[in-house]
Amino acid sequence: MIGGDRATPRSPAPAIENLVSAWAAALARPVYRPMSHVELHRFTRWAALRLAGAAAVRPVDTRCAHDVGAALVDTDLLDRDDLPATVSALTAHLPAVAAERGAPSPDVAARDVTAAVVAGYVARMRARILDEQETVRQAEVQARKQTQDALLSSEARFRAIFENSGIGIGIADMDGRIVDANEAFASMLGYTVEEFCRINVADFVYPDDAQGMWELYAEIIEGKRERARVEKRYRHRDGRMVWTDLTASLIRDAQGAPLYTVAMAEDATTRHELQDRLRHQALHDPLTGLPNRTMVNERLAELFARPGGRIGVCYLDVDNFKIVNDRLGHGIGDKLLVAISARLHQCVAERGHLVGRMGGDEFVILVQDPPPGEVALVADLVLASLASPVDVDEHRLVVTASIGVVETDVDDTTPAEVLKAADVTLYWAKSDGRARWAQYDPERAALDMTRFTLTATLAAGLERDEFEVEYQPIVRLDDGAVAGVEALVRWDHPTLGRLGPDRFIEVAEETGAIVPLGRHVLREACRRAARWNAEHPGADLFVSVNLAVRQAHDPALVSDVADILAETGLPPDLLQLELTESALLGPAGRPVDAIGALADLGIRIAVDDFGTGYSNLGYLPRLPLHSLKLAGVLVEGLRSPTAGASRIVTSLVALAHALGLTVTGEGVETPAQAARLRTAGCDTAQGWLYARPAPWDTVVAALGRTQPRR
Repeated sequence: MIGGDRATPRSPAPAIENLVSAWAAALARPVYRPMSHVELHRFTRWAALRLAGAAAVRPVDTRCAHDVGAALVDTDLLDRDDLPATVSALTAHLPAVAAERGAPSPDVAARDVTAAVVAGYVARMRARILDEQETVRQAEVQARKQTQDALLSSEARFRAIFENSGIGIGIADMDGRIVDANEAFASMLGYTVEEFCRINVADFVYPDDAQGMWELYAEIIEGKRERARVEKRYRHRDGRMVWTDLTASLIRDAQGAPLYTVAMAEDATTRHELQDRLRHQALHDPLTGLPNRTMVNERLAELFARPGGRIGVCYLDVDNFKIVNDRLGHGIGDKLLVAISARLHQCVAERGHLVGRMGGDEFVILVQDPPPGEVALVADLVLASLASPVDVDEHRLVVTASIGVVETDVDDTTPAEVLKAADVTLYWAKSDGRARWAQYDPERAALDMTRFTLTATLAAGLERDEFEVEYQPIVRLDDGAVAGVEALVRWDHPTLGRLGPDRFIEVAEETGAIVPLGRHVLREACRRAARWNAEHPGADLFVSVNLAVRQAHDPALVSDVADILAETGLPPDLLQLELTESALLGPAGRPVDAIGALADLGIRIAVDDFGTGYSNLGYLPRLPLHSLKLAGVLVEGLRSPTAGASRIVTSLVALAHALGLTVTGEGVETPAQAARLRTAGCDTAQGWLYARPAPWDTVVAALGRTQPRR
């Protein structure tokens, strides 16, 4: 049965050699042995190679290992003391053999192979016992004593394996009655062998057993399957649960009919508890004990796996938490987070919602299928729970939070999109004043996305020369002639189309791109105006260019303007720079130094949007100004004679004239507005009544004939 398969590689792998040596040494005892040491070594090498091959495949070749266990019976190699040594040798060295052969899970493969060896031995031993019993019955008269001795010897060897194995072994008939069990199995569950054998297999069926487990057992009983391996838990006699790696095998009679089932169980409780602890650590925040980002994402995935469901999310951030860390230390900050976590858990756990820590001072609350108003109520409860101060050591800390609230159907989005929307909404709440919650608004989100797109593409737009300058005439009210033009920048965005300055100037200021952009507009406007004035001597057409706050505070502003004037040849008195009050005044309300330097160059300085907000009239005499531009809201009030705006405009014009300043009315759209500005003494005006902003060629074509449209 063995001789033909004992071919050995010339240079066996080290792990194979270690297994052969350990196994042969374990069996080389001075007791009855049917083979010499050389044959024993040859046999163990053959068996080790077979087991190595069985462990290296996926799934494990348990039939091959089963045959090796059967060979141990066929060679009469073991006595009652040898099976534990065999199992020990395999347990110690077979994982290394499996790893050396490239098995995906060496420990699992080694355990399955070892179990199959024992199962093969048990099955062959059982069959042999039955054969020997049959022999005894046939030769009872002729050789009763001889047969009885052989039976006893065989039974002794079987009992040695059965009783001394470190693995729990139990034998049950086809009705589920346990007919035999070893001490290892019985004691594993807190019973004696006698007590254990009075239990039926059906008594170990639990409602929460792994799905399909008992279907596999039924297939074994019916003879449809030879063996099955599952993770099974048993209830210990004292009530606790014992987890096992269970292998169930089928024993057939001489005709092949199912006779017994053999179960081999290895106690895996410690490993299972370790896995539970590791999983808990992997899914929970070590500081607060709340579910962490990973568990929140897993829960979100579960909720989104239900078609037709809804999800509510409250994304929370502690306001000014960095100040606590910076001033009181991270220790106090950590204790504050623990206290906040406890309050959050207390206020939402009883409502059945999950609260988790996403990292830092950010938390998230998930609401499954929220009824109307539930998510908003949860947000209010959270804010209320944080309203009272938190005592941390000797510090009493006042805590507020900002919350982003999102509620949506799971079919319309993804977990990542929901968290992204909640995070965006959270920062809306912060920008709106903190200590509040904000509801997700798709339109606002679209505007934010557009703003982000503008921020990301503004620098590239400057490099690609996507910004164009349009011009709007500034008309004298006394005779309707054009006195100057205002330069207005437009952005021909490759994806968003043509954008007015109200869409991107604020973004340009925030990113610092306003400085190169303003330099581009100034150079282009001065170049156009210089060329036209050179072609029309005596026309004295001035060009007005807006300066943003960041430009006004740029140290290179004066030199940049002077260089551009020198480069283009435009006389300084034909350049007007428009600045708002915030751009004109620096810290403590003092004028920006650059304004005086620009005025010294001969450049006209105009106050833009005068009359909006809380204009400080006290700065007018202290600045080298030339003109005031009335805000459009004041001119808008001149549409109706009963609005009362005429008296305000008349007063402002008189004030400006008293200071030696000219006045321009912006946003003039009707003849009535123009007439009332003229009556108030306003010097110039601009607006759609005269012309819309247009490219330079279009504007200059109309110069000299710009009159109000009737």
